[in-house]
Amino acid sequence: MRSLPLLLAGRLLPVAALATAGWAWTTGPYAPVEPKPLAAAQTGAKPEPTYAKPPAPCEVLSHDTVKDLVPDAERGGKELRLTAPESRRTCAWSALKGYDYRWLDVGYDVRESAADARTAFTARAQDSGEAVSGLGDRASVTVTIKEKDKQQTREARVVVRSRNALVTVTYTGSDFESQGAPKADTMRDGALKAARTAVAALSGK
Repeated sequence: MRSLPLLLAGRLLPVAALATAGWAWTTGPYAPVEPKPLAAAQTGAKPEPTYAKPPAPCEVLSHDTVKDLVPDAERGGKELRLTAPESRRTCAWSALKGYDYRWLDVGYDVRESAADARTAFTARAQDSGEAVSGLGDRASVTVTIKEKDKQQTREARVVVRSRNALVTVTYTGSDFESQGAPKADTMRDGALKAARTAVAALSGK
């Protein structure tokens, strides 16, 4: 690997900050708190099965999956500290291989009820997102591209509701040599791959 130019090192900081900011406002401590709907006992409806707590997020992806999506990242990732770890947990992986930068995070948010999670899903899933069938109870994927200082960064974000849990996956990439970004399909498919594994982990599968 060639040595990292100072200009490239400078470009890396805003990309990492951008990815971290995206996590913070979607699944992290700054995510909006949605109003809670009436409990099932108040409405007379039969409560849906629920998950008790989120799985350990840094353990849900296999070594091969991490290696494929974030080459050169540490398999164990880094769990981000949240204020309510008994219900909200997030793990992130990031690495620069050559001139290709990748960031991936997987976040869990276990709510008190499925109705609560439905409300939260509606608030988080963007209107421009594409519905994804066969993933949880509802799922949406959004792919966006941003440019700063002539450097492009593409991000795919998947939001899934499964029973009373929300799973959010953010997958970000940049190519610092071309100043471009990975293809939209590459980022979309990668984010969905991680999301399917993360949702299955809720049931211990």
